[in-house]
Amino acid sequence: MSVRSILASLLVFTCCAMLPYCLPAAAQETIAIVGATVIDGNGGEPLSDATVVVEGARIVSVGPSASTAVPDGARVIDGAGKFLTPGFVDTNVHTSLYGAGFGKHRKENAVFYWERGAEIALEAAQMHLKHGVTHLRDSYGQLPQLIEVRDAIAEGREIGPRLQVAGNIVGWGGAFSVTFSLIADTDLSLWEEQFSDHLAQGAGEDLMDMYPEELRVAINDYLDKGVDFVKYGGSSHWSYPTMIGFSPEAQRVIVEETHRRGLVAETHATNPESLRLAVEAGIDLIQHPEVLAGRPYSDELLAQIRERGVICSMLVNTITGAAWEQHLEDVAAAEARLASEGRSAEWGRLRRPVEREKTSFELRRERNALGHGNAMRRQNAKSLIDAGCIVTLGTDNFPAADIQFLREPKPIWQEPGIGTLMAIEGLVELGMTPSEAIMAGTRNGAVAARGLDDFGTIEAGKFADLVLLDANPLDDIRNIRRQAMVMKEGKVIDVDALPTSPIMFVR
Repeated sequence: MSVRSILASLLVFTCCAMLPYCLPAAAQETIAIVGATVIDGNGGEPLSDATVVVEGARIVSVGPSASTAVPDGARVIDGAGKFLTPGFVDTNVHTSLYGAGFGKHRKENAVFYWERGAEIALEAAQMHLKHGVTHLRDSYGQLPQLIEVRDAIAEGREIGPRLQVAGNIVGWGGAFSVTFSLIADTDLSLWEEQFSDHLAQGAGEDLMDMYPEELRVAINDYLDKGVDFVKYGGSSHWSYPTMIGFSPEAQRVIVEETHRRGLVAETHATNPESLRLAVEAGIDLIQHPEVLAGRPYSDELLAQIRERGVICSMLVNTITGAAWEQHLEDVAAAEARLASEGRSAEWGRLRRPVEREKTSFELRRERNALGHGNAMRRQNAKSLIDAGCIVTLGTDNFPAADIQFLREPKPIWQEPGIGTLMAIEGLVELGMTPSEAIMAGTRNGAVAARGLDDFGTIEAGKFADLVLLDANPLDDIRNIRRQAMVMKEGKVIDVDALPTSPIMFVR
């Protein structure tokens, strides 16, 4: 055998061993969506009877059908009477297991599915894509499993939305910790300790006690693990009292080192002073900025956020729509219960009445029962919108637990995918126009992901992330649920086949 033949055989063997990466590239499919009304995500007037031509993963032309040529051999999708938007973006989700909070069922679920963490994350991501969400930012979860899923999707080995991951919330100690769940470490099981360490990935509570130069080293060690952005605990997770997480200098170190890598730095900071310090440290994005320890925004803090261009990733799906209706029902029930308390029961006539002031604890419990926090969150969300801040979606949607571990169904507004659509609808309820809400859920999400050059709007040169709707969302924003087609990077998604390997959800 000649040397040339040997080399050729080795090349074939190497390519086969590296499938699918070394196979000759398949011919790029050309698709033309003809006759649809294009709502491009930039907030301008829609373009009726338009043609969008897609070649491979990207859009090559957008224009009126009368003047936009359909290439020979293109696959034509009839868009007449339909409406085309960019794929949706959710900037704050949790697709992986994280074990604690809101009931023991999450721990039970995490123990049961511990060895299937990547499968769970992939399934949750696919549920987003099933509803037209083509890009996700996962801001807290199991970093190794999330990286595995992120890379499998990016390399075409799995179907899913593009995924950016942060792993741990820097400064918090993982699922079973004081900082995340108000759980003391004095009586944890070995599994709970190991699971918390797995989530913290060396960037947990120890970082709060470091000198700034030690923190600089620790942050770079964490960045080396392959995160796409950094979210840090500017405050404690739970309200009252809301503790400030890092000093001003420590926050600047976190932000500086993250920016040095060209990545987004964001925070969970949920009272006025922790948020102010984070904004002044130079953060790019605030997660759930409407949560402000039950306090209203000051004009000064609103101005700081607006003038610095800090993106507000709002958790609106829990304070609008069905969630708000549930809130009002709960408040009415609480009002009735509180009104009945203290009425004379039969035994009460035997006791001498005593007048006393309610304790601060009792008053706080009453405010919580009457939904004061949710009402203030809704007011703050409106304030951020009215102030002209950059708003996008951050739904906190998560897979939670398999139904076998649940006594009651999980609220639909926090289910992957559908919860994102409900959040876009909620922005209209809070005062946005449908066009502004779509822009918040597409273009602004791409800005938050630093991906606007590639996605977020319908323009030539960008990824063909598209959702074709059967009815006009500008007439009724709820029409974003009436999806005729989902396309991600030029591929029409068989949404009925998602998730590809059902575990906790159904197709």
